[in-house]
Amino acid sequence: MTGKKLGNGAERRKRGGTAAAVRARSVGAKSAGARAAEGSAAKKRGRVGQTSALAPVSKNDEVVLDIIGLTHDGEGVGRADGFTLFVSGALPGEQVRALVLKVKKQYGYAKVLERLIDSPHRVELEHPTNAYGGCQLQHLEYGEQLRWKRQHVVDVLERIGKFQVEHGAETGDADGQPPIKVLPVIGMQHPWRYRNKSQMPIGADLRTGELIGGYFAKASHRIIDTDVSLLQHERNDEAMRAVKRIARKYGIAPYNEETHTGLLRHAIMRVGFRTDEQMITLVTNGEKLPHEAEIVADLVEALPQLTSICQNINTKRTNVIMGDKTRVLWGSEYITDYIGDIAFKISARSFYQVNPVQTEVLYDKAVEYAGLTGNETVIDAYCGIGTISLFLAQRAKRVLGVEIVEEAIADARRNAELNGVTNAEFAVGPAEDVIPRWKEQGVTPDVIVVDPPRKGCDQALLDMMLEMRPERIVYVSCNPSTLSRDLRILADGGYSVVEVQPVDMFPQTAHVECCSLLVRKDN
Repeated sequence: MTGKKLGNGAERRKRGGTAAAVRARSVGAKSAGARAAEGSAAKKRGRVGQTSALAPVSKNDEVVLDIIGLTHDGEGVGRADGFTLFVSGALPGEQVRALVLKVKKQYGYAKVLERLIDSPHRVELEHPTNAYGGCQLQHLEYGEQLRWKRQHVVDVLERIGKFQVEHGAETGDADGQPPIKVLPVIGMQHPWRYRNKSQMPIGADLRTGELIGGYFAKASHRIIDTDVSLLQHERNDEAMRAVKRIARKYGIAPYNEETHTGLLRHAIMRVGFRTDEQMITLVTNGEKLPHEAEIVADLVEALPQLTSICQNINTKRTNVIMGDKTRVLWGSEYITDYIGDIAFKISARSFYQVNPVQTEVLYDKAVEYAGLTGNETVIDAYCGIGTISLFLAQRAKRVLGVEIVEEAIADARRNAELNGVTNAEFAVGPAEDVIPRWKEQGVTPDVIVVDPPRKGCDQALLDMMLEMRPERIVYVSCNPSTLSRDLRILADGGYSVVEVQPVDMFPQTAHVECCSLLVRKDN
């Protein structure tokens, strides 16, 4: 019986019996009205608020749920007496027995105790990594992941952007915006082991005090000690194991973020997919690294292809991983890798896309949408270390990149020089401040490319793009919700959204990247 409450978990276990029997008995169930009355009385006494008073379930209740969909975070959605519960690890089409963990006014959270009916698209993994919080869809067949991600993009374009998406019979909206074509998601041939960078938090085992490292548990800062991540390049896993083994050997004190004591905070591993070069950065709560020479020698012996060992000093009481000061302990200051035929030098603090295979796919699509013939001036807002800019510069007359992070612009200029690119220029500052200066200097872009952070474009930048009126805008986004919001602003300002190409940059997760083409309506 869908949404049937099984009563309090502790009481159910005391009574015993099968799940089916407990469902039939509905042990310990209070009526919604009785619970609401109790909640109202308690509220009057000042002990509880309205948050869960009217909910038909309470914390520690057990319920049987039919899972009817997934949230944008990849959590299963079920309903108990019309009340929405989000269930991590559950898939559409499944029926689960679940324990209610938290209840809010309009929704709650539950965890799976038992799957009663499995989805035909469920896959079982030898090394499940969902406990780390990052692999929300690893239990879903990969083809279904891609279909779900496309539908998620369609849903937010329709719900947030108020667009019509091409399904077959649509004619467009009243403002002349034709239906948007959302293409199938471009997936990976091998959707595992695709990450070139691993950031491993270091801490102490709560029982033994031994140094451990791995990943944070979902929605917490509790470290799960692990030696394997199926999303990481194998060499990053090797480096992770070596760092922990060698740090334990020399008695390096693990960092405690509550007391701000201990030395080793993080180990960051990067590997070049094309070059096989590898960098390890040890993030420390202090400048002095005991047994530095021995640690370096042991790492070099354990990892023959190691190119660089760095130390980053972060003595601040903060969740920010890296500090401002980095020194090279051994080898080079950089490793080199390629996206397409463009080389990039990557330092310890450089931003660089973590999936180089799909980054090339994404950037090729951005260049295609830009429609370059060799005569265009292109502005690349949020240009980072110049990755998209250097792709565009191969086909444009002139590219101007802007980025607020000074270090990134230094990397962009260095990468342009490395590749012999002379038609790309880079400026430091907020895009919404720098681009107006370019406009005053007479710059008239034919194409503007934006690749903003998850929060989307600044309103001032959107206004400036509408004022400059380039023939095309290419919008690269890691967040379909803010993409939809910004596309609506640009569409209302005189642009048609022609096509959206989702790209699966992060298989096994709920994230999806999109590349969108907009053309000026009077063009």
